Amino acid sequence: MSSDGPVVNVHVLFFAKSRELAQTNRSTVDVPTQIVASDLLEQLVSRFGLAAIRDNLILAHNETYIEDLSDKILFKEGDELAVIPPLSGG
Repeated sequence: MSSDGPVVNVHVLFFAKSRELAQTNRSTVDVPTQIVASDLLEQLVSRFGLAAIRDNLILAHNETYIEDLSDKILFKEGDELAVIPPLSGG
């Protein structure tokens, strides 16, 4: 993931079905220091093959849920991003 502006390296954690589709439980990616959450989601879906669960994913930045995909996210080097699909229990 790159952009015309400055970028930082962040840690991406995958859980449940997103881990299965991404075929890893963690990765690192370069992201712009500022990005709209919906653009970030689209980049993650494309890069890690998450299209099957795209509409059900929740993102968390440094353990805080991103509730509005129109929000701008500000990243610093080493930040953590979690990709969380809905979990079902039984």
